[in-house]
This record gives sequence, structure tokens and C-alpha cells, in this order.
Amino acid sequence: MMNAESKHAAANFEPLRPKLMRVAYRMLGSVADAEDMVQEAFIRWMRADRTEVREPEAFLRRTVMRLCLDQLKSARRQRETYIGPWLPDPVVEDEEAEDVTLPLMLALERLSPLERAAFLLHDVFGLGFEEVAAAIQRDPAACRQLASRARSHVREARPRFQMEKQRGLELAEAFYTASRSGDLKALGAMLKADVSSHADGGGKRPAATEPALGFDAVMKQYGQVAAWLRENGSTLVRVGFVNGLPGFITLEADGELQTTALEIEGGKIAAIYVVRNPDKLRHLH
Repeated sequence: MMNAESKHAAANFEPLRPKLMRVAYRMLGSVADAEDMVQEAFIRWMRADRTEVREPEAFLRRTVMRLCLDQLKSARRQRETYIGPWLPDPVVEDEEAEDVTLPLMLALERLSPLERAAFLLHDVFGLGFEEVAAAIQRDPAACRQLASRARSHVREARPRFQMEKQRGLELAEAFYTASRSGDLKALGAMLKADVSSHADGGGKRPAATEPALGFDAVMKQYGQVAAWLRENGSTLVRVGFVNGLPGFITLEADGELQTTALEIEGGKIAAIYVVRNPDKLRHLH
């Protein structure tokens, strides 16, 4: 049973949970791991001497960031043995995410944990370098350098083409229809010449173990997919934004969900990201 003071502390934490989840998810790319980090921060908050905490949000953000930095060490080791391409857990929303899209999250994966933390806290969440320094336990000058290095690495992953929301969703729905019906002519008309396709099955479900790169390779891949789907079927569950990109959720013939996200440049599809690993889709059920 919690006493009145503990109940008050728990009540103060709950409004901050969504913000802390955003920090943790963008650091880790895993919904389940992010939830674990935020819950551990809650436990530490309840045990802390809260009379010494002047700014609960800053205290909790620092706690979550440090937990994430520790978690990344083990997560990176796991990804070294991951089967096939690794993609972040899909987060599906009705509105575009403007701060961190899927391509940017993949670019963040190539950074060191400290570069990633400095970039997210400063460039994405808008914190000053003094607070970044407190969160990752480095001095402000070092944090400025970390963020600068990160910025140069991820610059190309920033969206260069703005697309009207409804047009993006229409293109996602058209891609679903063409890819599932086998209308390869319509499909090909949507793709850029240097399009790429990435599928994350994690060794749990069938998926290409290497990305398909270039128009011909992607068309060949989707020709094979369409032939298989004619026999097995695929049901559209929802169209929306998957990690900030137009996309959709489908229910596949094996009874499992799948997400598809489309990176669009100049009105055409530049990259296709498919998540099939059931471990990464549980939160969507």
C-alpha cells in the first residue's frame, strides 16, 4: 500500500511518462526496451529523496538517458548477431512524426551511444548543452562536439522533400494495392531508379536477409512477393504513418501482422521498409 506522499509522487510521474518514452524509444529503437527503461526510472523515482529534486522532468530524463546508454551496450552486441537487416520497432500514428523519422533512426544507429544521446537531447528535444552535459555526464564542450559529429553523420537522413500528408497516405494505399494485386506496371511507376527494399524478419519469419538495391532488384523481389500473395493473401488493417513515413499495417496469411513504411522523395518511393519480426509487432495487437 502506498502512503499519500508516494501516491502524490506516482501521480506526478504519469504525465511525464509519454515524454520519457519518446526519449527512450528514440535512443533504443525498441518499444519493449523503452518501456522497461521508463519503468525502471519510475522505480528509482519512487525510491529517490525527492526533496532534493528541484526539476522532476530533468531528473527523470537524465535517469532514462543513463539507463538507455547502459542498455545500448548490450543491444549493440545483440545486433551483431541479428539475422538480416535490423529495423526499429514500428510506431504507427495518424500524424507524421516531424522530429525523428525511420531513416533518421537508422542513421542514429551508426553513431556512438554518446553521439546519439547528445544529438537527440540537443537537436531533437531542444535542450541546452548544460542540461545535455548533466544527462550524459560529460562537460558541455564535449557534448557540443558530440552533437556536431552526429549532425554531420545524419544530415543526409533528414527529409529533403516535403509531401502533403494526404498524398503520402494515398501513395501508401496505392503501393499496397499494386504490390498485393501483382500490378507490376503500376508498382514500377511509383519507384525511383535507385529504390531500395529492406525487410526485418529477425530470423523469426521469412524475409530477405539482404536489402534489394535498385529498381530491377526491387521489381524482381515484388514480382516474387505478388506471386506468393496471390496464393496466400494479405489483408489491409490500417493506413497511417509508420515511424513518420507513409505506410500501412497488414495481416498476413500466417496470422501475423506486418508493417510497411515508404520513404518518398520527389513524389516517388525511394525506400521500402518492412517489419515482419513478430517480437517487434506485439505492441500493435
